[in-house]
Amino acid sequence: MDAKSMDSQSVSSHNNDTPEQANPAPLSRFSKFRLGGFYLAIMLMVLSGIGLGFKGLNLGLDFTGGYLTEFTTTQSIDKGQMQSQLASHLSGDFELNSGVANTHWTIRQTDGAANIIDKAWLNNVATQSGYDITPQDSVYIGSQVGAELIDNGGLALLVAAIAMMLYLTWRFEWRLACGSLVALFHDVLVVLGLFAWLGLSFDLTVLASVLAIIGYSLNDSIVIGDKLREVMGAKTNMNMSNIVDTAVKSTLTRSLITSGTTLATIGAIWIFGGQPLQGFAIGLFAGVVVGTLSSIAISATIPQLIGLNPEFYQQRAQELLANEEP
Repeated sequence: MDAKSMDSQSVSSHNNDTPEQANPAPLSRFSKFRLGGFYLAIMLMVLSGIGLGFKGLNLGLDFTGGYLTEFTTTQSIDKGQMQSQLASHLSGDFELNSGVANTHWTIRQTDGAANIIDKAWLNNVATQSGYDITPQDSVYIGSQVGAELIDNGGLALLVAAIAMMLYLTWRFEWRLACGSLVALFHDVLVVLGLFAWLGLSFDLTVLASVLAIIGYSLNDSIVIGDKLREVMGAKTNMNMSNIVDTAVKSTLTRSLITSGTTLATIGAIWIFGGQPLQGFAIGLFAGVVVGTLSSIAISATIPQLIGLNPEFYQQRAQELLANEEP
């Protein structure tokens, strides 16, 4: 065989190897878990949207308006017995909550209730039931207050989202800002969807937990974004999937420890805080869990899916080094 034919075979062999070299590297096990978490987060968002669309939120008196009555009993009474005793005297729906070892009671009635509970009414119940009841307070909460809260709260969330988008775009890049905002939207939507599906009362304490979730989620997303920027500026020989995995792994231990200690505190509030703080604890507990998931599966994955590449940060790192040289 002459040299010319050998050269042609070598060129042909080299061309046949090119497609194999051009194929992308297989995903690591961690990348598969991360993408699995991303699809799980999308599914939770869809389910939450369905729950909000078909069932809606069970708004409390803070938003719908109604009557709030508080009273105490000297002895601890089973909640079921108290519920049955009050139901025999009331024709309309009401919500009964207890606290402090079933000695402090709260009755919530919707606006337009047929029988309004007042101190005289409670004295009649005490006489007929034999319970030692001491009325504490009875107030009417107007629904106008709830409407103003919804309008002002929605406007505040919109302004905050725009401000965060601008800040994250300036600090990092618009793709990382998109990932953080999607993660933030995911956390709030899933918590609201949970309350919709379970039919839990949504009042001001739950709204406070949603606002706390926004701050928690944003903090985690900023940590992930900062680590992504650092890794992209330092690792010049890695593909984007490995860069994202490296950034998430380097912050994973910190995120789990922070989430674990936070959940322990919220669990204590849930157990010992009583009925008034139950909605707050449930909302915050769910928000921390899904916030940990979104910071790993969404805020780090969305930028990769919409074309984030390390060239921008590598060039910026080289420019900074060049400016620092004498």
